[in-house]
Amino acid sequence: MCGIAGWINLDTTKAGSNADTVLHSMCERIVHRGPDSEGLWLDDTVALGMRRLSIIDLHTGDQPVFNCDKSVIVMMNGELYNYREVRAELERRGHKFKTNSDTEILPHLYEEYGEDLLEHVNGMFAFSLWDTRARKLIIARDRFGEKPLYYGVFDGKLIWASEPKAILAHPAVTPELDLNALRHYVSYDYVPAPMSIYKGISKLPAAHVLTVDGSEVNIRRYWDVKWAQSNAFTRDRTLEGAAHSLRDLLSDAVRMRLVSDVPLGILLSGGIDSSAVAAFAVQHATEKVKTFSIGFEEDSFDESRYARLVAHRLGTEHYEATLSVETAADLISDIGSWLDEPLSDGSLIPTYMLARFVRHHVTVALGGDGGDELFAGYPMYYGHRVAQAYKMIPAFLRSGLIEPIVRSLPVSTKNLSFEYRAKRFVRSANYDLVTRHHSWFGSFSPDEQRQLFTADVNAAADIDIYDIARELLTHCDADNDIERMQYLDINLYLAEDILTKVDRAAMAVSLETRAPFLDPRIGEFAASLPVNYKLRGSTGKYILKRSLIGILPNEILNRPKKGFGIPVAEWLKGRLNPLMRDMLSADRLKRQGIFEPSFVEQLIREHESGTASHHKQLWTLLVFQLWHDRFLPN
Repeated sequence: MCGIAGWINLDTTKAGSNADTVLHSMCERIVHRGPDSEGLWLDDTVALGMRRLSIIDLHTGDQPVFNCDKSVIVMMNGELYNYREVRAELERRGHKFKTNSDTEILPHLYEEYGEDLLEHVNGMFAFSLWDTRARKLIIARDRFGEKPLYYGVFDGKLIWASEPKAILAHPAVTPELDLNALRHYVSYDYVPAPMSIYKGISKLPAAHVLTVDGSEVNIRRYWDVKWAQSNAFTRDRTLEGAAHSLRDLLSDAVRMRLVSDVPLGILLSGGIDSSAVAAFAVQHATEKVKTFSIGFEEDSFDESRYARLVAHRLGTEHYEATLSVETAADLISDIGSWLDEPLSDGSLIPTYMLARFVRHHVTVALGGDGGDELFAGYPMYYGHRVAQAYKMIPAFLRSGLIEPIVRSLPVSTKNLSFEYRAKRFVRSANYDLVTRHHSWFGSFSPDEQRQLFTADVNAAADIDIYDIARELLTHCDADNDIERMQYLDINLYLAEDILTKVDRAAMAVSLETRAPFLDPRIGEFAASLPVNYKLRGSTGKYILKRSLIGILPNEILNRPKKGFGIPVAEWLKGRLNPLMRDMLSADRLKRQGIFEPSFVEQLIREHESGTASHHKQLWTLLVFQLWHDRFLPN
């Protein structure tokens, strides 16, 4: 795992006499992504840099890597899991290799296939490739967005990096808040691609490639999930046949991701997805598998007993840590030092703690990310069906009877309590499909946003905050609402929340994470299946559970979905209350001129008194303030 950075001159401006110093400075900002070595390559047009975390080919795997005549140069962040098979085929075609690294296949694939090289790799990656003869730059991001890539045009240069903080290290770049992106952040809990929180800096979306040919910049999508297409998996349309194929695919995806020259383990939550990864890892590993989990002192949030159950059944070497409010408070204060774009996913803190704990034992860890999005595991998917039925109830009964009863339910701070779910359901049930879906996931509804922001901000950013989602849906070929929402979650929530969270938390402590469910073969297979193989009645991940019968304990297969959250509702009333009060004080908010102090104070008072639970909204604002203090201090 690594981090990359660089720039290309889009006009005739030369790189400058201090270009190597600037490039080194950019790489220093992401040294946590690759503490083992640095690679720099420059000419008058392009500057390519990277920091390396040694995983494969520890002794000769430094970058950059080249083709045989060194006319093609590549820097990569990530892992290519099929590199051995691809390398063998390239060698049969006459290509010569100087290292044993996975990255070295890229310049040779480019010689064979040009931009179509991306069709031949299975992995997680963000890379930059410079063709010195054609004077052409290619930067690309993997299919699901496991590895990040940011870019922007400043002072006649297209500048890119794995994290915004590296771009900010370039003297041409001054950080400035994008109010449009902020509106999206408080709605989604993350900033959806292609935006970033910084004005002028964009994310390259997952499965996209950017090319620079001369001064012309082009971006295109090179892969997509297709729901309606007929493919090689249609022969397995029977439920049992499909379950058997899925089991084989997942087993092989785990096998491919066990390749490492450094110690490796499994992130085990006790849920179905991570437990499946652990089970297949045990089948393929040549030594005892290490598993890691995290527990909570608050019982409704604690799943460690399920992780222990799986570890015991599989016979793994199991490690466990417990997150207390005191530990969390210390970790939260660290957020501003490494999270260079606000992300209010409540599982960010336990993910960071788990990564820090795991890094004391191994350098690579496999996890279960992607299973919910691909196999309809989130309760919201079934919730849309309930919402359709709910909207058939006469409006006077909904507004006059049901909704007042729901709003009067006693406030509970337990994890995903009935009260919390019921209130969020009725809050958003009457919205259109896209708005409803993201209102269930996110923090501030469209109505709340108008109260949250000052008049100046509302006037400056009066936009449809779900425009990105609506545009994405025009490219989706699914014929039902469930798979259409899965498509949005794969492109937005998975790529820009879940995978960003894991990448930032793990790379902050130099831990590489891998997600077997995000093997493109599994993604294409899941999309080819009938929707009722994934969501049957109210049961999500139906076919995945069928495929794991006999592999995982029934206690795991039959347990309800539970998120990896934190007891932030109680913490904001107790140990974290002084921090919240300080960061969201009226004086501070008035100086910023972004949020309406009276509305925020109302949220705080109602939460503290227990008349309402606004923990999700307050946490979203607190994370933004922590980021703002570190990256926009003025």
